[in-house]
Amino acid sequence: LLILFPQQSGLYEYKIFGGLADCPPKLCVDVYMDLDFRKEWDQYVKELYEETYDGEKVIYWEVKYPFPLSNRDYVYIRERREMDVDGRKIWVVLAKSVAVPQCPEKPGIIRVKSYKQSLAIESDGKAGSKVYMYYFDDPGGMIPSWLVNWAAKSGVPAFLKDIQKACLNYSKST
Repeated sequence: LLILFPQQSGLYEYKIFGGLADCPPKLCVDVYMDLDFRKEWDQYVKELYEETYDGEKVIYWEVKYPFPLSNRDYVYIRERREMDVDGRKIWVVLAKSVAVPQCPEKPGIIRVKSYKQSLAIESDGKAGSKVYMYYFDDPGGMIPSWLVNWAAKSGVPAFLKDIQKACLNYSKST
């Protein structure tokens, strides 16, 4: 299930509630945090790596956009926490964009300067996970409505299927 909230600004926030069968929460979070493995299963990754600048781990991520649109890139920090809420174990991943002088903008790629994501995963009581994600970014430039509609109807559900498949392959590859 996906809910899309257009804001007054014309920007979008996504709230996603979903289930990943046969994908336990810890495995799910391990897969999500593993940048090298993501390059193998996420077809939209052009470039993705982590660097340490001034003692802080920063992630650079370039995302492929469909022709004729320019690719977008992100520079962000993230943290992972395991929480105990009334006996329920919940894994949380928080990410937000940062400005880092060592990661200047590249010609031909639009820098997403405003990006925020919160991910919470817990057991579904069986062998899988319940997933909640809040996601906001300002992709910059003019994003055609067909692409926004595609993201809502197909892109995000396909991403959940891809991560589910990645979870099943991850246990084999580690």
